[in-house]
Amino acid sequence: MLLSISWILKRLKRQSRSNMTPVRKKLQTVTLGCSKNKVDTEHILSQVEDLYEVVPEGEDIPVDIILLNTCGFIGDAKEESVQAVLEAVERKRRGEAGKVIVFGCLSQRYASELPDLIPEVDEWYGARDFDPVIRALGKEPDRNLDSTRYLTTPSHYAYLKISEGCDRRCSYCAIPFIRGAHKSVPVEELVKEAVHLAGKGVKELIIIAQDTTYYGLDLYKRRALAELLQKLSEVDGIEWIRIHYSYPAAFPDDVLDQMADNPKVCRYMDIPLQHISDKVLANMHRNVDGEWTRNLIRKMRERVPGVVLRTTMIVGHPGEGKRDFNGLKDFIKEASFERLGAFKYSEEEGTYGAENFKDSISSRIKQERLDELMTLQSEISLSFNQSRVGTEVKVIVDDFTDGVFVCRSEFESPEVDGEILVRHDSSVMGDVDPYSLVGEFITVRIIGADEYDLIAEPVEI
Repeated sequence: MLLSISWILKRLKRQSRSNMTPVRKKLQTVTLGCSKNKVDTEHILSQVEDLYEVVPEGEDIPVDIILLNTCGFIGDAKEESVQAVLEAVERKRRGEAGKVIVFGCLSQRYASELPDLIPEVDEWYGARDFDPVIRALGKEPDRNLDSTRYLTTPSHYAYLKISEGCDRRCSYCAIPFIRGAHKSVPVEELVKEAVHLAGKGVKELIIIAQDTTYYGLDLYKRRALAELLQKLSEVDGIEWIRIHYSYPAAFPDDVLDQMADNPKVCRYMDIPLQHISDKVLANMHRNVDGEWTRNLIRKMRERVPGVVLRTTMIVGHPGEGKRDFNGLKDFIKEASFERLGAFKYSEEEGTYGAENFKDSISSRIKQERLDELMTLQSEISLSFNQSRVGTEVKVIVDDFTDGVFVCRSEFESPEVDGEILVRHDSSVMGDVDPYSLVGEFITVRIIGADEYDLIAEPVEI
């Protein structure tokens, strides 16, 4: 049979098409703001990861879609989010991105303004529009995947968001009208998600919410964080459970029992206090006063010996006079918080503070107070770190780079606290591949300290 050249060409093309592996589109996410946003992004990615090649954030290659999860909490965060959106649309203009989709707190808060201000964005969605975002990415939401995650953190730790929204009405905070009312995730769903995460290699869970101590009130008519901690600690593979974002008012004592008695619950508490002045706390609508706050800190240290406390403070809130600020400094010295961050008051439209108080403290004074507070805290942090020199601690290895292990103990949370740096020592570690230790626990002896990081040497692997 005489085969024509055109017939041969058609046959080869058919064979080529049948042997081709479909090329998945490239999706890159950019997540701004807090770790709660990170969890939202990971839930969305778990729904669509079979459709896309997920490009790591920060990798500068052409992609089909850029998906931005924005923050709209305070001025600096809004500016950062807007800048990220502008960078994404510029990449689209240069042909480095086919489509830009934006969701999250910023687009929830300014839904009526942003589409006209930045028309180059293809689609805008709010902070709670997960299903519409998934559909925009070409997938129908699958409720069977609700407890699954595509991790954007290192595979050995993950954030676990136990509730959404907030029923508090702090005068400076826009979260309640951005995220809505408090809504707890049922215990059984969180345990299912923890089992999924443990199956992916996660050893450390970081519990997050707008207010973790409020957990359960809507579902069970009681504060149920301690019960949840116990259930999560029973998940095989989970070794550390860390608590963030705990509101001080009506703090549940049984959580302290878990921290003191359950070896998997880290002796670490993130509890944003914001101030100590009775007047300022009243203006903030914090539902506590200075005496309550002092007693709570005292109780935490008594009930959980060795607990490490992280807190945040706001300087320059309306009504904060010199005496209030000096009282705040005295309290910080007295409480000796191992970790402390501070923010300048940001007047946010729609909040009680913006509508009822005059933002009369100048930017210069706010910055001076912030600098003064952080200088004071650096001395306290240095003293705490130096007190740890000579001790042996169990650490988890986050990374290995340039011959150094980057580690944390139960007293350091990822992304917000300092690190424990350990130089590789073959006399202790033998011929073990150092990269194989990433995500594993080792024992180290602390031999040096500054106000942020610690230096250690390996003792046992």
